Amino acid sequence: MSRDTNNVSQKGKSTRPLDDFDRKILSALTKDSRLSYAEIGKQVALSAPAVHERVKRLIASGTIKHMAAQLDGPSIGKPFLAFVHIISDVWNRGEQMMRLNEMPEVEEMHSVAGDSCFILKVRTQDAASMESFLGSIYSIPGVKNTKTYVALSTFLERPVQAEITQNWQKTSVS
Repeated sequence: MSRDTNNVSQKGKSTRPLDDFDRKILSALTKDSRLSYAEIGKQVALSAPAVHERVKRLIASGTIKHMAAQLDGPSIGKPFLAFVHIISDVWNRGEQMMRLNEMPEVEEMHSVAGDSCFILKVRTQDAASMESFLGSIYSIPGVKNTKTYVALSTFLERPVQAEITQNWQKTSVS
């Protein structure tokens, strides 16, 4: 017997699409997660209890994964930022490669299509620390090569944004 599961939510996540209020609440929280529900309510034209209920729903649905402090790399002794592309002889999501998740230098890890298998966002204290980190990558079975791109300066670094750019082509300057 076959069942239509197109409308069944996965892992308890809500299938309800985000509305403008949700997006405005999410936008306010990404700018400052310490805002009270009353302060957010003023910004989005909802009552504090309404904002609270929406935030609870956004957390329950998994839209809000967690709230955490964003640290400044240079302020905590990690000013050296690089993006490391890992080239492997196999497309490897094995246990060895997943150990990279445990390394505090790795801020992001993405499986990608193209010449590389993974791209890592890595932050260390200096070039020598980065060299040591790269050495640990080469100890992983299957890793053939890496390409490392050192960031000289950062112009934008932010979390996922809830807003959607509408009619970008119509509003952009020609």
